[in-house]
Amino acid sequence: MDNTTPHFPPHRDALIERIIEWSARNKFTVFLLVGALLLGGIYSLRHTPLDALPDLSDTQVIVFTAWEGRSPNLVEDQVTYPIVTKLLGAPQVRVVRGY
Repeated sequence: MDNTTPHFPPHRDALIERIIEWSARNKFTVFLLVGALLLGGIYSLRHTPLDALPDLSDTQVIVFTAWEGRSPNLVEDQVTYPIVTKLLGAPQVRVVRGY
């Protein structure tokens, strides 16, 4: 056995040959199956919702935090500021706003 040609188990070759032989003997059934698949594809194409206009705006991330019973200054210092400073160091970030 040389290493240049792939070796498949004999049952795989026999299965493919049987499928081809069955298809050749049952041409009408094969045409019906192909027609059904074609009609199913056309139906799917017509009934799949598509967006007419893609969203070309920049990706935005909104982080909302609630810390009940704490002052806004404490939330700014302990939550908002650390998040903003970390996001400023992220790659491909254009604008960061925190309030």
